[in-house]
Amino acid sequence: MMSISIKSNSIVIPSEPTPSGLLQLSESDQVAQWTHAPAIHIYKSNNNIPFSFEKMKNALSRALVHFYPLAGRLRWIEGGRLELDCNVMGVQISEAYADVKLDELGDFAPTGVVEDLVPKIDYTTPIEEWPLFLAQLTRFSCGGICVGTAVSHTMADGLSATNFINSWAKLARGCDLEDNEIPFLDRTVLRSSKPLMKLRFDHITYTTKSPLMIGSLDAKEEQKKETSVTLLKLTREQVEGLRNRANNETPYQENGVSTIRPYSRYEAISGHMWRCACKVRRVADHDNQPTRVRILVDIRNRLNPPLPQQYFGNAICATVTSTCLYGDLLSKPLGYSAGKLREAIETVTDEYIMSNLDFIASQKHVGGLRNSFHIRGLGTEAPFLGNPNLSLGSWMNLPVYDTDFGWGEPTYVGPGLLNMDGKSFILPSPLNDGSLIIAFRLQTQHMDSFKKFFYEDLAI
Repeated sequence: MMSISIKSNSIVIPSEPTPSGLLQLSESDQVAQWTHAPAIHIYKSNNNIPFSFEKMKNALSRALVHFYPLAGRLRWIEGGRLELDCNVMGVQISEAYADVKLDELGDFAPTGVVEDLVPKIDYTTPIEEWPLFLAQLTRFSCGGICVGTAVSHTMADGLSATNFINSWAKLARGCDLEDNEIPFLDRTVLRSSKPLMKLRFDHITYTTKSPLMIGSLDAKEEQKKETSVTLLKLTREQVEGLRNRANNETPYQENGVSTIRPYSRYEAISGHMWRCACKVRRVADHDNQPTRVRILVDIRNRLNPPLPQQYFGNAICATVTSTCLYGDLLSKPLGYSAGKLREAIETVTDEYIMSNLDFIASQKHVGGLRNSFHIRGLGTEAPFLGNPNLSLGSWMNLPVYDTDFGWGEPTYVGPGLLNMDGKSFILPSPLNDGSLIIAFRLQTQHMDSFKKFFYEDLAI
């Protein structure tokens, strides 16, 4: 058993004066979870470069000059919405020690042990008291280090959070930030139109309920079932094999028109995962069981004009596939499931995004639009997205292995928590050879069968 002792907790504020007052949040921010996204960065021992907690604190203080909204606090306003008070209450950083070696933690799958490496937030306290960024620096008996972080979902999407942590790391190395690394903080560029325009799309992500298991009136029984988490590893050859199979088999067609560009790695891998999940989540009327997948799409380059690449906030749009049947997904080739994912992704155009922002703004209360999540003791705020559905995220294009605090590149970067059945992230590999890692949570009763089919079906 690993024992972690917290040596110190500190509040860090910007090293220079920063703007104060209220900062407007975008509609995209409003539908993000109000919890934090936990992640871990693992570093093997580097005896040539000693660890300095004070150096890390000072670099974080400098980073907050540019990313000063993170030093503020959220507060609730009418309609289940949030606003940001840039009141310089600061972020939290902790120094900890673990009495084990890094190697004893295995592959760093986000289980209970790994969850202890990320900061804890007491969500029973008022939201005005929560730091929007927390870090826990844990040193191991072997000299290795884990930088566990928790970034407010309301404040940042995956790329924004990664850019902030990489800026902190660069400052810790003694470097200055370049002009193209300074965050773009004006969130009004993702506000709805004034006055609101007539909705141009049916935003089924929010207007339709996720499919339930046949014979069920709600998802309560599925939510009660035990779940497990695993890391699945794919070699570059296996990834390319899936892509080739999706592209060489009969592609998905819409109104007789085949897809134009080759399927991406994400589409092929996610299509494969979807089919494997259907195979193991067997029900009495198996072929007619409905299912769909939830996807988050980066909209920075889908807007016209595009957002600045250093936009700091939630520049993502949640979308879902159309509802499919197990029988169709399993009887048709991989190109069918990959095509259904492609279809959902390609609906996210500039016009769709602006309509989506207007839809969110038109709602009297946005609580029911937020991503589903579960906090022990507090229950679930939004509809359950697990069995028979999936939520398939991707970190593949995030520069997570650029996070060098002066100890060299991390040897592993991944989520510190996966909190729901059917949720996964496709991660880049530290090997930088085209291989990938998939962090995945599934009901325990299905996990062994899923892994068996996942790898056996790669060879088809």
